[in-house]
Amino acid sequence: MTELRKRGGGGGDPDSTDNISDKEGDGDDRLGLQGDAEGECDGDSKADTPDVPLPSADTDNTPQCLNKALEGLPPRWKNYWIRGVLSLAMISGFFLIIYMGPITLILVVMTVQIKCFQEIITIGYRVYHSYELPWFRTLSWYFLICVNYFFYGETVADYFGALVQREEPLQFLARYHRFISFALYLAGFCMFVLSLVKKHYRLQFYMFAWTHVTLLIVVTQSHLVIQNLFEGMIWFIVPISIVICNDIMAYLFGFFFGRTPLIKLSPKKTWEGFIGGFFATVVFGFILSYLLSQFQYFVCPVGYNSETNRFTVECEPSDIFVMQEYTLPAVIQNTLRWKTVNLYPFQIHSIFLSSFGSLIGPFGGFFASGFKRAFKIKDFANTIPGHGGIMDRFDCQYLMATFTHVYIASFIRGPNPSKVLQQLLMLQPEQQLSIFHTLHSQLRERGLLPPAAARGE
Repeated sequence: MTELRKRGGGGGDPDSTDNISDKEGDGDDRLGLQGDAEGECDGDSKADTPDVPLPSADTDNTPQCLNKALEGLPPRWKNYWIRGVLSLAMISGFFLIIYMGPITLILVVMTVQIKCFQEIITIGYRVYHSYELPWFRTLSWYFLICVNYFFYGETVADYFGALVQREEPLQFLARYHRFISFALYLAGFCMFVLSLVKKHYRLQFYMFAWTHVTLLIVVTQSHLVIQNLFEGMIWFIVPISIVICNDIMAYLFGFFFGRTPLIKLSPKKTWEGFIGGFFATVVFGFILSYLLSQFQYFVCPVGYNSETNRFTVECEPSDIFVMQEYTLPAVIQNTLRWKTVNLYPFQIHSIFLSSFGSLIGPFGGFFASGFKRAFKIKDFANTIPGHGGIMDRFDCQYLMATFTHVYIASFIRGPNPSKVLQQLLMLQPEQQLSIFHTLHSQLRERGLLPPAAARGE
């Protein structure tokens, strides 16, 4: 990074840095801070961060009509209304996307993934571009294509086995999918080695690592979002809604009651907002889970019907989506005068999801705050007025998606008959017959085979 400081020094935009400091200072004043946290962070930044021209994301791109309607309001209340109006617009769009079904959701997840990748890579590109070295942006997008090809190919092989079996080209791609993926990655790896320029090796390897960490954070975790979706739309909707609710409620509690600073990385975050957001999110998740658990459309795993060539969400709901009676602890019985309560088991799971989303999920946001401070920017981009870039809205969502995937794999998911059947259909006929005879013998020995079938043999 010594080379970076020598060549990049003096190229920074003082207005950009000043704007960020002013905005964060406003938050410190509201909380009664004296700017100590800002000083500490700036000290770290000067020691470790390249002084490169990173344009500010503070450009006001608020719709003119909204600006005109809110003119005359204090900046704090103006920002409150802008965030509120656009949050409602995004939530309405989210409901519309859910209504449009799984295919639309998958396309939206992929679009969000690409935009988040672009925002993070752009920050690195501005550092890299100042040296006019070749291929960084090209290779970054090439690696993105390779990783998406690998993950989406795995998904197609797992969930669309019947479709793959029907199409000869798809059979070839599915059979050699991992080899093809590895060959594509090796091509990019070789291109990177050939692009190395003398005296800039360290910087180029730094940006190579930057690209791969971005792929790990964004692409891998967005793939887990899609995996959660295939388990049932409820596993997609509830975790995302929990993070959205926590973000909104923590903001509201902090806005109206915030006094005690929570963490130096985000001076505007308060303990009041953190705690208030936790309790509100647990209640919200519990109620939302009750509502969604009543509909097959949300609880059934997303499957593919090879006859109609469409996604299906029809099934017999699993036990966690069937109403059950629970006996309350004696303490609660004495207090509420209730002995039992009827709940969907998923509502109990929602408490754990909400707790993670409220207590651990925000650390995804704190991580992003530290990243932005390291490069002296306020937001990843200015795509959404009052909110910043897409990555600013999804920093906690990716962490939540990973937890949900691990939670399903550890506590929920059992053997998936549909997935096993898809894999059986991809075997050779002799292998299928061998499995059939083995299964037939096992069922007969256990007394599960109907007598008529046994006599027929």
